[in-house]
Amino acid sequence: ISISSNYLIFLCSICLDMFTDPVSTPCGHNFCMNCIKTCWGDSQQCNCPLCKEKFTKRPELKVNTTLREVVDHFKKKSVLDKPEVLCDGCAGEKQKALKSCLDCGLTFCKIHLEPHYNVPKLKKHKLINPVKNLDDYICQEHEKPLELFCRDDQMYLCKFCTVTDHKNHNTVPIEEESEQMKTQLGRIQTEVQQMIQNRLKKIKEIEHSVELRKRNTENEISDSVEVFTALIHCIERSQAELLEVMVKKQKAAERQAEEFIKDLEQEITDLKRRDTELEQLSHTEDPLHLLQIYPSLCRPPHTTNWTDISVDAHLSVETVRNALSQLQKISAELKRIQQYAVDVTLDPDTAYPKLNLSDDGKQVSCGDKEQNLPDNQKRFTNYGIILGKEGFCSGRFYYEVQVREKTYWQLGVARESVNRKGETTVNPQNGFWAVDLRNENEYKAFAGPPVCLSLRENLQKVGVFVDYEEGLVSFYDVDARSHIYSFTGQSFTDKLYPYFCPGLNSGGKNSAPLIISPVSNTD
Repeated sequence: ISISSNYLIFLCSICLDMFTDPVSTPCGHNFCMNCIKTCWGDSQQCNCPLCKEKFTKRPELKVNTTLREVVDHFKKKSVLDKPEVLCDGCAGEKQKALKSCLDCGLTFCKIHLEPHYNVPKLKKHKLINPVKNLDDYICQEHEKPLELFCRDDQMYLCKFCTVTDHKNHNTVPIEEESEQMKTQLGRIQTEVQQMIQNRLKKIKEIEHSVELRKRNTENEISDSVEVFTALIHCIERSQAELLEVMVKKQKAAERQAEEFIKDLEQEITDLKRRDTELEQLSHTEDPLHLLQIYPSLCRPPHTTNWTDISVDAHLSVETVRNALSQLQKISAELKRIQQYAVDVTLDPDTAYPKLNLSDDGKQVSCGDKEQNLPDNQKRFTNYGIILGKEGFCSGRFYYEVQVREKTYWQLGVARESVNRKGETTVNPQNGFWAVDLRNENEYKAFAGPPVCLSLRENLQKVGVFVDYEEGLVSFYDVDARSHIYSFTGQSFTDKLYPYFCPGLNSGGKNSAPLIISPVSNTD
């Protein structure tokens, strides 16, 4: 139950206190059992003290048990910690006070308060909820209850004050001013709660920015490592400097984020404390205390405007760009031929029986057992070979294959008329234009007599480019943006098909598949 929104609905309009044994009248209004009985007295014809509806027959009142349970629950859950006030009329052990009388200047328990409900003269006395500082509610000059508030002088008055020093001043009942203050405090509390939410949201934004920056940093570092590997020794120093700058900037961003979050959390703590104070004061029974502290609570809290404050999630890559500019000449050719990328899918009808294909036809590896496959004319039966589904008899085409974690493989193109059933040697004379890896780090091109290839780094991804009319088959290290080998001056007459040989499993050492990768621009 929300105290700020529901407190008033639990107040009896007669005693202005929370219901005790609440009863409902036929018109639908609720009162304390004792309050309504005292109000009606012995009269048989009575009316509702609130809406003045007349009842020709005195209603039979019964306690509204549901409302009583709700009120009791509300009392238990109330955050307002009311100090216990004792009765001034008790001679022995003092009982808990029920009301304070401003006219008597005393506080009474339930028993000693009874005359104020029965004696006609005492019925006119001003009763309030029990307070310890009762003198603060009585005018020291006229010794009368403080019932009014002077908005001109911002002070409490009795009725006699309005005909002397405060004549013609703007005065209102204390209850009216108190309710207006509570309304204003409610608005301030709403603003404070919104500020809390805004700062919690800002924390999430900063944390997200840090995480985004971290991912970007990891990606940039990964990309920069590849770039600087291609540049080899001439830019090793630049690589180290760039990585150091990246790490320093990341740490600086994290420190900045930690400071932002620390400041935000401190503001949230301060705002929550303000929120608690506002919550308690919105239900205070002490109007004088409310007036005294009201100006300070109305002042906006000292907070930072976080609207345009954020942690930069982007990384300055000026050094990387400078390094990339040195690779433009190296990469220009690869960028150009990547425009001729084609979508290659493996043809299962050509696969050697020990080869295992992925469902999407993009990966192939070699198993230990031959599969029971139909022996069609297209299938290779003596070597672990498989071709692409689509062949090319003109123009240019390009595709890329991931060869990471393999110890043996062959890649290239093969003409449609190659020998698929008997013994053959992989070379251009027999219709194969290919390069291979064996023994983990020995690379060569099958050009008549094989040509050994000297590579500084093991290949991770290989690009294969064919210009049919030009008679050209070229191979590229995609990650290093470098050229591996080219077959030039060839004469093609048959269709050419992408050619793959993943190599034997070798007891699991060469179990990784060849993977046809989507071609991405090298920019």
